Amino acid sequence: MNREIREIREIVARVDGWLSDIEGEFLYSVAKNCKGKGVIVEIGSWKGKSTIWLAKGSKAGNEVKVYAIDPHTGGPDLGPAWTLEDFEKNIKMAEVDDIVIPIVKTSEEAAETFEQPVEFVFIDGAHEYELVKLDFLLWFPKLIEGGIIALHNTTDWPGPKKVAEEFLHKSVNFRNVGLVDSITFAQKVQGTFHRR
Repeated sequence: MNREIREIREIVARVDGWLSDIEGEFLYSVAKNCKGKGVIVEIGSWKGKSTIWLAKGSKAGNEVKVYAIDPHTGGPDLGPAWTLEDFEKNIKMAEVDDIVIPIVKTSEEAAETFEQPVEFVFIDGAHEYELVKLDFLLWFPKLIEGGIIALHNTTDWPGPKKVAEEFLHKSVNFRNVGLVDSITFAQKVQGTFHRR
């Protein structure tokens, strides 16, 4: 394991979240290989564990901006922006606040006005099937040809698992479908959406 990966592991160990190191290293690698033909979008940032992996990878590569989309509400009883303060603190602590652009909105709200092409999108928001499906359908059209889409928790949550099966594995829109721990990823090959 190289020194940089070891250092990132030490940083993210201090950040709450549900992302394994192998998943983090995958996000790092994909972000590092982004060419800058589009930006990196993360749906569901929580306290920034995955955001840090993405941003560190991007900084090691072509310094593509990371748009971290999360309403930071956490639930109906927890009040507005309850995780935003922790997120901002963690991003600053990891020294990636210069490349991360937080968008404090739902995925749907953010998608309405988001006009930049996307080279890599990591979907890790709400895990109910209809909401994962909505995230996919909102962001798929913004993904450039050759871009990568990745869904978290596709082995242990029914919602993401079903979306991965329906929209990645059984789709003519993607190639190179793979699995890293619980992340299913695929590369977009066509501009329009087709279902088999």
